[in-house]
Amino acid sequence: QLQLVESGGGLVQPGGSLRLSCTASGFTLNYYHIGWFRQAPGKEREGISCISRSGGSTNYADSVKGRFTISRDNAKNTVYLQMNSLKPEDTAIYYCAARSTVSTICTMNSYNYWGQGAQVTVSS
Repeated sequence: QLQLVESGGGLVQPGGSLRLSCTASGFTLNYYHIGWFRQAPGKEREGISCISRSGGSTNYADSVKGRFTISRDNAKNTVYLQMNSLKPEDTAIYYCAARSTVSTICTMNSYNYWGQGAQVTVSS
């Protein structure tokens, strides 16, 4: 069974940092583009970052550019999202998703497999 599991969420003060991990079971992540998405209460889901199979292509939403960094360790079957300079408006449930594609450029649409999500709360 193909499964994605997010971890590393929690409560952090404004200006702080967190690193989310997305680990796959049942399949090998290095054949997939991986995206990170978030959904805040009362808001639509937002695509915030993606990384291609090789890691050669990355993409960021304007809302997180310069603060968040996506990376992958295919040997560990894990993708990371390093989040720095966190703001209260970053509070949301964060999801990772996998997309099977032949493209070498990642985009934040058409993802096939989704994790259950991890809560990130930024508050003093």
